[in-house]
Amino acid sequence: MPSPVPAIAFIGGGPRTAGVLERLAASRPGLFDGPLHIHIVEPYEPGSGRIWRYDQSPGLLLNSTAADVTMFTDASVACDGPPVDGPGLATWAAGVLDGSIRDVPALESHLLAQLQSLTPSSFPTRQLQSKYLEWFFRRSVAALGPDVTVTVHRDTATAVTPVSASVHGPAGSDAGANRVRLASGAEVLSDVVVYALGHTDSLPDDESARLSDFAARHGGFHAPPSYTTDVNYSGIKAGQDVIVSGMGLGFVDLLVLLFEGRGGRFEEVADGDLKYVPSGAEPSLWVGSRRGVPYHSKISSVVRGEPFSRPRYFTAEAVDALLANHKELDFRLQLWPLIAKDAGYAYYRELFTGYPARVSGSWKEFEARFDAVDWYSPAREELVAFSIPDPALRLDLEALDHPLSGCAFEDHEAVQRSVAAYIQHDLDLRSSPDHSETLALFTALLFVYMDLGRLVPQDRLNARSQQAIHGWWHGFFSFVDSGPPSHRLREMLALHRAGFLKFLGPGMWVRTDESTGRFVAGSFQSPVVVDASAYIEARLPSASVERSANPALTDLHDAGWGTEQRLLTSEGPHSTGKLLVSGNHQVLSPVGTPQKGLFAVGPWTSGWGAGAFARPNTNAAPFRENDALARQILTTVAAARPTESQLSAF
Repeated sequence: MPSPVPAIAFIGGGPRTAGVLERLAASRPGLFDGPLHIHIVEPYEPGSGRIWRYDQSPGLLLNSTAADVTMFTDASVACDGPPVDGPGLATWAAGVLDGSIRDVPALESHLLAQLQSLTPSSFPTRQLQSKYLEWFFRRSVAALGPDVTVTVHRDTATAVTPVSASVHGPAGSDAGANRVRLASGAEVLSDVVVYALGHTDSLPDDESARLSDFAARHGGFHAPPSYTTDVNYSGIKAGQDVIVSGMGLGFVDLLVLLFEGRGGRFEEVADGDLKYVPSGAEPSLWVGSRRGVPYHSKISSVVRGEPFSRPRYFTAEAVDALLANHKELDFRLQLWPLIAKDAGYAYYRELFTGYPARVSGSWKEFEARFDAVDWYSPAREELVAFSIPDPALRLDLEALDHPLSGCAFEDHEAVQRSVAAYIQHDLDLRSSPDHSETLALFTALLFVYMDLGRLVPQDRLNARSQQAIHGWWHGFFSFVDSGPPSHRLREMLALHRAGFLKFLGPGMWVRTDESTGRFVAGSFQSPVVVDASAYIEARLPSASVERSANPALTDLHDAGWGTEQRLLTSEGPHSTGKLLVSGNHQVLSPVGTPQKGLFAVGPWTSGWGAGAFARPNTNAAPFRENDALARQILTTVAAARPTESQLSAF
């Protein structure tokens, strides 16, 4: 008797799910040749999901150029499934315009105008990206073939419960099944459930809840960490002082919404700077953060010296040697020095081969000596001091990470001058054609970021290292490599010159004053103290399964099927807040047992957490993850529900 048609349910239908669907289509012929039902539970448009949905401000942009965005698993990806190349965002846009890509619904006039002006080096709007992602989703569904049915439930999953195999499976089968309950009251039965929720919200932690309560009691405004475009800022009035903590990408979005989004505009002036022309609806922002400066801008220079190559020191051979000699690896002691040396190698090679007048000696001589020294050694410092006469051109990763560390600012004006000068210097380096060493550094860190999860087994890292990778390393990489387009920093400076944006500096702190009912903020490195009735925490919420605002994730935790990742560090137990998953993305129980048929992938899991899309031809981590997960799903389905052809093979 043939098995009933097996089912797979995806909770979340954004770009991550679309990528796994593409990999299911690629690998299914070799792993499971029977029919399938696929259910996708997504309240927003499938493909784009909540984060990349069309319904958001048209002023919000990607922080990647059109040429650096693809959803396709190209031939560079080291995976077991067959690669399937296809158009990245820039090529897709050109194809829509010239008619070679026809399966795209009619676009609104402003999107057509964006297509016409788009170049490979443009930073597209998120609205345009939503259309590319939705097109890719439809293409992936079509590639699954006629014997796979895909049902999209524009609904929210609230719970998953296991049911008896007899409810959904042949008599005597050990194929488990799960009932996915939806907010509408409907239910979906599925053999395999994949939690692919993307960036989820968390309920405010105790401190954010206290701040919100303070604001409510005193008639003020407080926005806890959240996805910026989902916050209602109508409570912020024109001319109102607002304290803002965080200077990353959430802050960049906030500026768009509170200034251009309220009718202001930027104009080019004769000296090449921008001038902000206000609408009269703007607030006045006081902003600070741990570093006190925004993320570095994207780079517009091109390579002048020798072409880039893959990492030279942080390699599979080097990691294997460490694994052979150590039971556990320490990120800071054993891996980071290799990563730092690779960053330095790429940086200095571009200086030597692209700007020989700025160095002493030849690249061949430097390379031979550089190979022989450790990054953290006096010999390396001596080599660099001799070879790079200008101290400003010497790479100091610690200074890069903490640019204003040790600065003691005398007064408000000193803070303003220092932060504005830092932003301008960053723009000068990263938008100048004469400093492509910054591009070499960017690329070296990107290669390592993509390779880390491939080369280093997570279970061979000590707890301190796992904490450092999810915390410091991801933050440092984002600060250096994942910043906004350069014109966003030019806009910051224009807003600063216009008096709408003031800097608090590094080491920012915020407290409440019950006597005045206002928030008070300052910096540990300056005497400047300000107060305001409004406070915005401009960052995404920290991962938390226990405090998740997503009902399906909360249910997974409360039912005891899943748990937060907990690390035993020298300071005691530490929870990362992320859902504990195995190396093959299976959900793990509180005692570490794999939950049959339950998988999870995304930034809120304990996996490496690569994004949903990436640069073409970079062996990108998300595509490797998607391929491995798709093949694991198909293998699970095949074992539980063998097809007639598989049964006849025995």
